Amino acid sequence: MESVNAKYVSQKISKTRWRPVSHSSLQQPDIFATGSWDNEDNKISFWSIGNHGSSGMDEGFEGDPQLLCEHKHDGDVLDLQFLDQDRIVTTSSTGAVTIFRHHQNSQTISVSQRWPRVHRYPCDNAPCTGVVCSSPEIVTVGEDGKIIVFRADQEGVIRVIENADSSTIHAVTYLRTTEILTVNSIGQLKLWDLRQQSNSPSQILSLSGDRLPLHCVDRHPNQQHIVATGGQDGMLCVWDVRQGSTPFSLMEAHSAEMWEVHFHPTNPDHLFTCSEDGSLLHWETSTHSDMPSFLQGGRNNSMISRSAMAPAGGNQSLISTWLSGDSSKGRLETTHMLPSQTLSVNSLDVLGQCLVCGTDGEAIFVNRQVPV
Repeated sequence: MESVNAKYVSQKISKTRWRPVSHSSLQQPDIFATGSWDNEDNKISFWSIGNHGSSGMDEGFEGDPQLLCEHKHDGDVLDLQFLDQDRIVTTSSTGAVTIFRHHQNSQTISVSQRWPRVHRYPCDNAPCTGVVCSSPEIVTVGEDGKIIVFRADQEGVIRVIENADSSTIHAVTYLRTTEILTVNSIGQLKLWDLRQQSNSPSQILSLSGDRLPLHCVDRHPNQQHIVATGGQDGMLCVWDVRQGSTPFSLMEAHSAEMWEVHFHPTNPDHLFTCSEDGSLLHWETSTHSDMPSFLQGGRNNSMISRSAMAPAGGNQSLISTWLSGDSSKGRLETTHMLPSQTLSVNSLDVLGQCLVCGTDGEAIFVNRQVPV
């Protein structure tokens, strides 16, 4: 816990994301963005952790996040993704989608593009619950069951899949360059091929038994058929979308809703989850192979970020430890990453050795020595 810095920010934090770093520079991330919710005035903020190359024996407040700039945000920030080094996309409880530009020279933020009320019911706004970006493409999902495709360089909406879901879509991520995954409030994971003009999913997988809501989804960065989800019951589900229509494995994770799940983008033997129960867990699979995980296939795009994602091929023949069946549970280690607390951990992001999370306790936690 010694390497965790806590910053109290007087606002409930709904989302945290690291700014992407250049793939070639091997630098650790040093700037992250946050969004707030359930406050009188919500805002998006940029923070710096000023990496001084210190060894974790920081004196005083050297590692504390420093506020660089902030900007008012209409409605709750329900999701936040970096489009590139300078721009972030937010989704709002008002149904709006906004691109903000961070001007690093002047440390100011401006609105560069806004699509108001794109998610809506016949007579009211519908919260826009999730976004994923692969610049210039932006895909959003909402409580209205719509999937909407935008381009950052165009003013209009590119495509709307009007009745993509009869229930709330809670989250979206890329599976491959032209395919996305969505999770909904009745325990379904749906695959969509955006090359097809069809308004129907190409595949539907679902939880068996009680169809509890799924809140979050992430795809293994090297082996795109492996997907992790979390939901209302706090269980971690791992799916193999190539086979079967139900989760490959279910693991007890949290005692309340799981809000986010993220594979480590370059070392996916590590996975992180956070929950309404106030905990943040680090999951680690002990791999069979002595081959370092960075050789086990990977992305070759020039930027690494949580949302980036048109993945490269990677070596698909290697069997992932996440799909080793029930016996893999014995090879899974979980570690609590935060001091004990009672209020929800709403969001996390991990990049390199740096982890950031935001809570309803109006705190941001940063760990710069994540053991991955």
